[in-house]
Amino acid sequence: MDPTSSSSLRWNILRQALLRRSDSQSQAETKRISRKATQGFNLFPSQVVDSSPQSDHSREACVCYTIPTTGSPKLYLTKRVDNCSDLNDFEISNRYNIDNTGLVCQWPSEEVLAFFCKSQPDRFRGKRVIELGSGYGLAGLVIAAATEASEVVISDGNPQVVNYIKRNIESNSMAFGGTSVKAMELHWNQHEHSELTNTFDIIVASDCTFFKEFHKHLARTIKMLLKAKEPSEALFFSPKRGDSLDKFLKEIKDIGLHYVLTENYDAQVWKRHETLVKGDEAWPNYDKNHCYPLLIQITNHI
Repeated sequence: MDPTSSSSLRWNILRQALLRRSDSQSQAETKRISRKATQGFNLFPSQVVDSSPQSDHSREACVCYTIPTTGSPKLYLTKRVDNCSDLNDFEISNRYNIDNTGLVCQWPSEEVLAFFCKSQPDRFRGKRVIELGSGYGLAGLVIAAATEASEVVISDGNPQVVNYIKRNIESNSMAFGGTSVKAMELHWNQHEHSELTNTFDIIVASDCTFFKEFHKHLARTIKMLLKAKEPSEALFFSPKRGDSLDKFLKEIKDIGLHYVLTENYDAQVWKRHETLVKGDEAWPNYDKNHCYPLLIQITNHI
């Protein structure tokens, strides 16, 4: 195998994560091939406010996000910062048939989802909302803090991630006003959640369509969660990533749901995208197909 090929370099990223070591050459190779962004779309001012040196939390930091809206409210998210995985991460992934991408970083599509939602408070006011595959929960927390939704459920299938969500909800409880906020472990391949059937006005999710083996379960979950007899919608933000998004949208259509795909949905996000396409050191390997999230609005009715 060519050591400079994309596949070889991606295997090297995994090797570094497992061995917890890297050198200057491997760091340069990782930067060249990885789609991970240092600052993403840079839509929320943020800064690390605590990085604990204690052995129990040496992998974590607390990051303060300022919501760009009236009063500039702040949210504090505890997350991993060491860019390493351990065997326990993979053991849990295998046990629950899930991925561990929610632990890796705050993904750019989640940032875009959060920014879009805070810009449309009327869309969420008084609504029951659930976020799927939330990772550390930025979008769900922004909705809870900035839109006056009646309830926000922040869910993920990875129990490690859900523990972070619970901690982040607790850290920001004073920011939610009258909005009820809770974390939930929700697996898309388990459909016995009768208490959740047809209960949500809005579903939100970001970058949840990458793994094709989860498409059918995800489509079924959307249909189960959305209110059937009242106006309801799912708002997904996902890059095309080859044919992955197209295959997911086929599952949406096959299950009897409808969707509208929008490329330019926010002037500030689009302007940032155009800047990144031209070249930006903050995201050196930016590629529209793999990095720019499209907006997919999914409904029960046309």
